[in-house]
Amino acid sequence: MRIELPSKDSLISIKDNVSIGQNFHAVSYKKNLVISSGVVISANVFISNVNHNYKKLGISALKQELISRDTKIGENCFIGYGAVILPGTHLGKQCIVSANAVVHGTFDDYSVIAGVPARTIKKYDKETKKWRKVENV
Repeated sequence: MRIELPSKDSLISIKDNVSIGQNFHAVSYKKNLVISSGVVISANVFISNVNHNYKKLGISALKQELISRDTKIGENCFIGYGAVILPGTHLGKQCIVSANAVVHGTFDDYSVIAGVPARTIKKYDKETKKWRKVENV
């Protein structure tokens, strides 16, 4: 596991009953990175709440300011092998993230998320009590 907290006000909060696979890498800078209770993180997963700015020409991205956004993994989520969770992502309760997905954005509770870039492919329907495919436009 590799955890990076490059400033005193950086925070990674890992709640109870979280399972983390090998080669996990997390980076937090000045904003919150929260991994809620019951989360399962497979191997080779990267989660961050910070990006390097790149907009100034002629200056390496490593020398430009950092841009931080709160990132939250909801309760009982499952993060598949090799997934990347980008800054500012908010996963609702019990979301399933497929292997190798690149995730950015806000996702509802009980969503199945897959792809590059990731999108919701299934949701749990509380009325029918079944998982249903999501038609993306």
